[in-house]
Amino acid sequence: MEKKLMVILGGGESGVGAAILAQKKEYRVFLSDSGTLADAHRQTLQAYQIDFEENGHTDEAILEASEIVKSPGIPNTAPIMQKVLAKGIPVISEIEFAGRYTDAKMICITGSNGKTTTASLIYHILRSAGLNVGMGGNIGKSFARQVAEESYDYYVLELSSFQLEGVYDFKADIAVLLNITPDHLDRYDYNLQHYVDAKMRIVRNQKTEDAIIYWIDDPLVTREMEKLKPSAAIYPFAERKSDRVVAYTENRKIYIQTKENIFDMELELLALEGMHNVFNSMASGIVAKLMDVSDEQLRKSLSDFKGVPHRLEKVATVRGVQYVNDSKATNVNSCWYALQSMRSKTVLILGGTDKGNDYSEIEELVRNKVKALIFLGKDNRKLHTFFDGKVDEIWDATSMTEAVEAAYQLSEKGDTVLLSPCCASFDLFNNYEERGDQFKECVRRL
Repeated sequence: MEKKLMVILGGGESGVGAAILAQKKEYRVFLSDSGTLADAHRQTLQAYQIDFEENGHTDEAILEASEIVKSPGIPNTAPIMQKVLAKGIPVISEIEFAGRYTDAKMICITGSNGKTTTASLIYHILRSAGLNVGMGGNIGKSFARQVAEESYDYYVLELSSFQLEGVYDFKADIAVLLNITPDHLDRYDYNLQHYVDAKMRIVRNQKTEDAIIYWIDDPLVTREMEKLKPSAAIYPFAERKSDRVVAYTENRKIYIQTKENIFDMELELLALEGMHNVFNSMASGIVAKLMDVSDEQLRKSLSDFKGVPHRLEKVATVRGVQYVNDSKATNVNSCWYALQSMRSKTVLILGGTDKGNDYSEIEELVRNKVKALIFLGKDNRKLHTFFDGKVDEIWDATSMTEAVEAAYQLSEKGDTVLLSPCCASFDLFNNYEERGDQFKECVRRL
């Protein structure tokens, strides 16, 4: 019997992982990328003797597929996807594909902001508690590759809206919904509901024995929960105590009530600073308690967690000025959280590829906390249109070196220089990591 052809579109971390798993499951595999593959990914495909092409798609080869695993970054408007959809070939995500081949319990996290931090924190808690756990999705090693090469009892998966679009039969045993604010609207025809619908696919297929943990103060999430009426058990958390919530803050402590147990911990002992991180810690703590992690172990993990690179990462203090790398803030709401946690006058570096941003969300914080703005991007017109006249000093920069040098001149002892761009990085950098790494490098050279 002839093997089925599985085509993988996109040769990044998730695509290469899906190709390895498809080969292990005895598909004929062909990977195609419109761009140039990273050397490491090319070498991996060669080592596994997987057929691939780069710098363009061969339509004939792709359209023979029995199924296609699509990289989350490829929109359905891409020419090759238009042809695939016209032919009616089933298209799934790496998450859907890998989920077929593992019986591990799935702890899945989504949200416009905080999902990387929360996924990393849950992973840290569970691993510290001695559980056999892997982490993947939008973070770390490809989920599919781990399913192909490792054997875990649990997976912590950070899931973006793009990844959730391609999920059909996959099921989260525990779904964590942190928040939903406008993001990636360029991908969703500038229709917020389309983005919300993609996010809410995280509760798809859940049964009564499964769990949903969500922030009840988020109007969009709460509205969708009331609309969908999922059958899974729900565990809402909030800033303040009420009859409806299982986790809340009171008297400078967090409280988590699950399974007849009340866990509490002083806020100042949490490793992560800022109210948004109190919510991330609560969500992670509910997961831990549902999985029977002891109070003592949970307290230790919430206090010794090291945080996530490029997310409110303290880089250095130079001449009494604190430099903070929040390059992962690729939307306005992320920048809002960063500014809210600032305790001093701030020089803010923002800009990049605008995804349909509405800057009014941060306007008040910028007026109250920001002494100077530095726009780092190829085209800063939209930023100027919105912010001109609202802050005394506004400078433009077309490289990270220029931006950091400007910040050095504009800041004085006691200030904070914050890179929290609100935008994607693709105009000047390959990704937000490269942007953050360049920032750190430039700061260390001051």
